[in-house]
Amino acid sequence: MDHRATIEATAALLGLEITAEQRPGVLLYFGLAAAMARKLEDMPLTTADESGNVFVPVTPEAGT
Repeated sequence: MDHRATIEATAALLGLEITAEQRPGVLLYFGLAAAMARKLEDMPLTTADESGNVFVPVTPEAGT
C-alpha cells in the first residue's frame, strides 16, 4: 500500500515539513506501523480482554 498521500495530508494538517532526505525514513516507519496495526486489528477481542484498570489521580501530599 502506498502511504504517501496519507503522510502528505497529515503533515500538511499538522504544519510539518518533511524534507526529501526524511521522506524515505518516514515512509519506511509509517509502513512498519501500519503493518503492526493490521496485526492488532486482526486479533479477535472479547469483553474478557478489556482492561479493568482505571486511572484515578491522587492529590499530592502537602510538604512533599
